[in-house]
Amino acid sequence: MLLLRFRFWGMSLLALLAVACTRKTVSFNSRPGDAAVTALMAPGDTLTTTGRKGAPKLSIAGRKAVVSKEEEKAAKDLEKAAQRKKPIKKKLFLGERTKKGFIKSGGKGRNQIVEVFYYLKNFKQPDPMAPAAFYFSPKKHKLYKATGELDPSTDKVLHGPYKKMQNNKVLESGYFAYGTRHLRWEKFDVKGTLLTKIHYEMGFPRDANISYYDAGRTMPREVVPYVNGKLEGDYVKFRNDGRREWTGKFENGHRVGEWINYGDYKKYPHYVYAYGESGYEPEVEEPELIREYSHGGSIIYDKEKNLDKRGDADPDATPVKDARRPGSHGVPAPRPPVRKVQPRRPGYHAPAATPPAVSPTPATTPAASGATPSAN
Repeated sequence: MLLLRFRFWGMSLLALLAVACTRKTVSFNSRPGDAAVTALMAPGDTLTTTGRKGAPKLSIAGRKAVVSKEEEKAAKDLEKAAQRKKPIKKKLFLGERTKKGFIKSGGKGRNQIVEVFYYLKNFKQPDPMAPAAFYFSPKKHKLYKATGELDPSTDKVLHGPYKKMQNNKVLESGYFAYGTRHLRWEKFDVKGTLLTKIHYEMGFPRDANISYYDAGRTMPREVVPYVNGKLEGDYVKFRNDGRREWTGKFENGHRVGEWINYGDYKKYPHYVYAYGESGYEPEVEEPELIREYSHGGSIIYDKEKNLDKRGDADPDATPVKDARRPGSHGVPAPRPPVRKVQPRRPGYHAPAATPPAVSPTPATTPAASGATPSAN
């Protein structure tokens, strides 16, 4: 019995070895679902299981993703852009919305001057105590300098960066704030050499001497501009009721341009005097009266136009209606209103002598509130 058992187990092992060593032919056109291919595969290999949904395929299993240099650079650029801060809007200055404008003047080509500026989108009246206010007139397409109130319907108050260029070279640059010069202003020549640099604070030069009528420093009396110890910039003198009395400009320590005396007028100037055009020439000792206005703003004397109506009746007097009644011949033709003849205009007096005297150098300490100003 024992011998028979050994023979049985021996024959079984020989049969298994014969089956294992037998070669099987597999076609190259076979598919994973064929029986021959399925028999060659290991029963526990999950990568070859095609029935499971979402299982990885043999063609991509174990392969690393290849990224080109261009794609890698683009990904880094996107990451850097996300980390950058958002740029500040250029059309927003000191919390106010602005619009951009430009004007061209002079000849064409290299001689053409281009001015780029910004103005308030919503009108705001400049500070009445500021030495000067600047605005843009869309109708005339020019920039103007004013000393009184502006017209909200036509005037655009300058507010934001300003740049004046010629042949792509900057001649002047600075900032406006609510119509007044603000922060640093620089002027250059055509070669790019810096000529002047002045710092402003809402229209007032930073080194200006300002005197006041009251102790609270709310009512200015006089603004004397100084730059590097020399008279330079816009000069203003006020009355005790806040109205302007004198306005003018200094350059290189000398009076230049037009100096305006308002007298006792409320809105309009009274006398306009002319000094030299440049501050680098000797100052005129006696300024010349070039214009005179009535209390209503009418010109009664203009030297350039050879106009002199100072001896005539007041052009701004209230007209007197004609009291005569028409006869029985029907309605008469309309007549111009008869003005009341006045031998002398109200408030007329001889022109003031000269603008107030100003110290050529700034005081060691600014004038105290309510103290006597530096000008006489």
